[in-house]
Amino acid sequence: MTSLAIIGCGFVADLYMRSLATFPHVQVSVVYDRDPARLKAFCDFWAVKAAGSMDDLLAQLPNESLILNLTNPSSHLEVNLRCLEAGHHVYSEKPLAVTMEDAQKVHDIAAERGLQVASAPCSVLGETAQTLGKAIRDQVAGQARLIYAELDDGFVPQAPFADWVSDSGASWPAEDEFRVGCTLEHAGYYLSWLISWFGPVQTVVAASAEVLPDKAPSGQGTPDLSVATLFFADGPPVRLTCSIVAPHNHEIMVVGDAGVLKVKKAWDNSAPVKFYKRMVLRRKLLENPLGRRIHIKKETHPKVKRWGAAAMNFALGPMEMLAAIKAGRQSRLAGDFALHLNEVTLAIQNAGQTTGAQTMTTTCQPMEPMPWAR
Repeated sequence: MTSLAIIGCGFVADLYMRSLATFPHVQVSVVYDRDPARLKAFCDFWAVKAAGSMDDLLAQLPNESLILNLTNPSSHLEVNLRCLEAGHHVYSEKPLAVTMEDAQKVHDIAAERGLQVASAPCSVLGETAQTLGKAIRDQVAGQARLIYAELDDGFVPQAPFADWVSDSGASWPAEDEFRVGCTLEHAGYYLSWLISWFGPVQTVVAASAEVLPDKAPSGQGTPDLSVATLFFADGPPVRLTCSIVAPHNHEIMVVGDAGVLKVKKAWDNSAPVKFYKRMVLRRKLLENPLGRRIHIKKETHPKVKRWGAAAMNFALGPMEMLAAIKAGRQSRLAGDFALHLNEVTLAIQNAGQTTGAQTMTTTCQPMEPMPWAR
């Protein structure tokens, strides 16, 4: 039996527990949250052991254990560093850190100590992302020429988010979500896919804006819209949009010489990947409206039932990281990949109206496909 630990028992921690249940060979050995009431509610619901403090949790773990940092983003730097300094690997919720200086510090300390630090999101390891990646490599739609990716979540400030409560009774962290902003929270869902397929982004040309300056609670001053054009070292140009204003749209569209590949649900590991072949009909050029579903004809990974807006297995990242540690290799989501993802995301978030083109300073390799997607 393999074990791991969790720091942070809020809303997202319940999603991880639901996902970890699909991997029965892994158990959660101990958890900690700085809110005693939240910690008790979580432990009572999931029947897991509580630590009395972060130091207590760190002291209980064998050397080079894996810790999931599921705290709020403002705590990511402190918690990531404390775990690394105690000699443990870390899988951090997104972002790795809220500034590049801090993210670089986390990356460098992990490297110096021979430890691994990875960052969510892990949907890039899921069936849909891997299927779409294989379809691009196989040129199902011909050479990929252009990609549009949308992560618009609807007019979230008017949503009944006060009623969004997790299994163990944690409220959706509206204050953190609005303060951190939709780009830092959500851009990674498609950025990780894109970087995994095409490698590093060389140039970001982006703009971001605060469309809703009076959103509450405490979201004032944070961009709630961003639009970026991404130029890769080895891939087509990409337009990526994030907002909590425009109607819900999570579609990614890969335009190729022979037609279009589409996925309509970024947060569903089983979302269909469809190919719409281009054709001429009565002197009109169009894509076949029906589309052909693209499948990977192998067993992929455990699925989870839909909960709220998502049907994602949040444990795919930690499981891949445990496998990497055991095999003595770098995790697909760790190291340079995590740092580059953080830099590109921050470049988009912080672009404002006048930043213009930004040259990325970090780099990484394209991600090795999952064995069942090669």
